[in-house]
Amino acid sequence: MQVVRSRKKFDVAIVGSGAGGGMAAKVLTEAGAEVVLLEAGSMWDSEKDSGMLTWNYDVPRRGAAIPERQFGELNAGLGGWTLDGEPYTKAPGTEFDWFRVRMLGGRTNHWGRISLRFGPRDFQSRRYDGLGDDWPITYDDISPYYDRIDRLIGIFGTNEGLPNDPDGIFQPAPEPKCYEHFVKKGCDDLDITCIPARMSILTRPLNGRPACHYCGQCGRGCASHSNFSSPSVLLPPALETGRLELITNAMAREVTTDDEGLATGVSYIDKTVGSEHHVRASIVVLAASACESARLLLNSRSARHPNGLANSSGAVGRYLMDSTGTDAVGYFPQFADRVPHNEDGANGMHLYMPWFRDNRELDFPRGYHVEFWGGQRMPRYGFLDGIEKTPLGGGYGQTLKDNYRKLYGSTIGFSGRGEMIPNDDSYCEVDPDTVDRWGIPVLRFHFKWSEHELLQVKHMHETFHELIEHLGGTPITPMPTQEEDYGILPGGRIIHEVGVTRMGDSARTSVLNATCQAHDVRNVFVADGGPLVSNPNKNPTWTILALAMRTSDYIAEERRKGNI
Repeated sequence: MQVVRSRKKFDVAIVGSGAGGGMAAKVLTEAGAEVVLLEAGSMWDSEKDSGMLTWNYDVPRRGAAIPERQFGELNAGLGGWTLDGEPYTKAPGTEFDWFRVRMLGGRTNHWGRISLRFGPRDFQSRRYDGLGDDWPITYDDISPYYDRIDRLIGIFGTNEGLPNDPDGIFQPAPEPKCYEHFVKKGCDDLDITCIPARMSILTRPLNGRPACHYCGQCGRGCASHSNFSSPSVLLPPALETGRLELITNAMAREVTTDDEGLATGVSYIDKTVGSEHHVRASIVVLAASACESARLLLNSRSARHPNGLANSSGAVGRYLMDSTGTDAVGYFPQFADRVPHNEDGANGMHLYMPWFRDNRELDFPRGYHVEFWGGQRMPRYGFLDGIEKTPLGGGYGQTLKDNYRKLYGSTIGFSGRGEMIPNDDSYCEVDPDTVDRWGIPVLRFHFKWSEHELLQVKHMHETFHELIEHLGGTPITPMPTQEEDYGILPGGRIIHEVGVTRMGDSARTSVLNATCQAHDVRNVFVADGGPLVSNPNKNPTWTILALAMRTSDYIAEERRKGNI
């Protein structure tokens, strides 16, 4: 295949337009760099493309999931755990589901906007329990970037003074909903911390963006730009500089290098016609998502880099982590036969439970947080057998209508999200026998939860059931057993996969240094979830954004000095 080579040489080539890639594009263009950004998906404009105010009955499948949108027909997640023509493989015995999005802005268009800072202990957890590894940076190194992101993007919450759940620069939090007040009362009784959620949804206007109007459809893409996404907040100012060139439908194949082993640019496939192209750049920033960036590095083999680019340590693809996850649902007769009422608010939770116990008193080493949900919605999860002796919404005719009216809003669900400790059995590698539709070798996953995670999830269910019963409810979800792995979800299902290009002080055991610069290749950087050394019980996006901003500041300063 003939490769179409760009005549222009850019200062920086970025792969991926999500949280990390969007932040890198904004910071670097505003610092004066000429940047080209490659996005494997299509263009996306939430003002034009969002179904934010579309009624379900106005679309063919009433909003149900379709292969192209596996969170729902109207969801702003163009992709899913399976993509036509883009397979991945799993080693025997492995359960791991890799979620990928193909659209401008990536996952930032449809995520839950739960925006939590990692805490001081999260960066140095090995010194407390001897497990995993400490980061080469501390909370004090990244805290100023969290502050800048709070001011730039906007986040609601409250300052609580919790030592490992740092406060931020918050907008006012929305009023908790009826069922949330109810759950908080139970949490207070049981000494479970329950505080206002921290989410990147505006409750006050900020930087030309209006406050949320509480339509509750964040996952469809926000046409008013009131919540955070890369195309709403990061890419517009980068484009306004006139120094950003966007290339969509560009599937990156490899990072190219010269005889000295330095990066010279990125080759990619134009997915619309199948032709191969190459962009030249002095610096390459990979932000394609953790595993996709690892795949690019592993596929970038040369005489100087026979095991893949930046992989002299053999650490590319290693230390794969996802958040642990499990759910339970309770039926609460206090909420049956309710008079329907307005329960508007920001999308998702208004309260949540950060980690609330001392692991030294437990049989597992790291904690979890709890998200809960309910309110004006139909019950989920099977039957109320033993409660109402009827299936949820069972019967037909008047019986069906009566059941729906009775049970509407009567269930509350609880979801745990916990920390996984990296282990030697969880990693990704290039499959030697399988390629995608463009002939690019795909990833093969190996994944295993350790006993640490299984015991943690067991504790989640014990907490859920204790809380449900204390509040006078009946658990619909049965207590899972050890044989069922305590109900833990497969790896990849929480979509918090990180760690496969981790940072560290030693080039023998890590891929990147403390500024996310490759130890082996001084003009290659990673700005997604790959550099994370641990995966605390906090959603990683705020940290990905902070690291990307910090790394981009470093690149800009090194360019100014003429070092790269």
